[in-house]
Amino acid sequence: MSAHAPNTPTTIPALDGADPLVVVENLTKTYRGRPALDGLSLELPPGRIIGLMGSNGSGKTTLLKILAGVLADYDGRARIAGHDPGPESKALVSFLPDASFLASNLTAPAAIAQYRRFFADFDADKAAELVRFFNLPTDRTLKEMSKGMGEKLRISLAMSRRARVYLLDEPISGVDPAARDVILGGILRDFDSEALMLISTHLIADVEPIIDSVVFLKDGRLLLAGDADDLRQESGMSLDALFRKEYR
Repeated sequence: MSAHAPNTPTTIPALDGADPLVVVENLTKTYRGRPALDGLSLELPPGRIIGLMGSNGSGKTTLLKILAGVLADYDGRARIAGHDPGPESKALVSFLPDASFLASNLTAPAAIAQYRRFFADFDADKAAELVRFFNLPTDRTLKEMSKGMGEKLRISLAMSRRARVYLLDEPISGVDPAARDVILGGILRDFDSEALMLISTHLIADVEPIIDSVVFLKDGRLLLAGDADDLRQESGMSLDALFRKEYR
């Protein structure tokens, strides 16, 4: 459970010996002279739900944006199923950013119809089922919904693509604690066990029950990574307690 040198590739173990689905090699991204990612190397396999953890400014969002293909101009390399970020990789990745990406005048049915036009792998029936699961109104526009309702709609859309990689940036931040378990339940609903999910969060205690692996970032570098059960056993503490210890 030791910290890793920035250039050392670290592999989350595959459950069935599968090849890594996401490979990051010596990834560096700088903003105004300050590194958001600093020589990060990682290998992430399919069939895992991975918590991407770190304090604000640790590089979580930057990593997700690079993997999603929406942030360029970086050094090093990132590959998704053998593809550099671009059209081929975007077809395999469903990205939920930490800010709203939907027009405020859309209702849930209109948003589903829009996604259906945009994404060939979008399952409109699953999206409609998730809207029902979350008990969302179908006659209100996004601007007429609460923040929690809007987040549930965005998650319904992102999780209804038949993607190989799901990148969720702070999916439960900004919603009240009572809604967090419901949102996490929706995220897991009919989740493809052969896909890879990377959940960025600072709410460790809330996501700990659903993740099976963790990646801790600090100052753009890899602090530690591994199987969640192994880390709990080695440290003798919960992931939430381990996070607090490492980041104090």
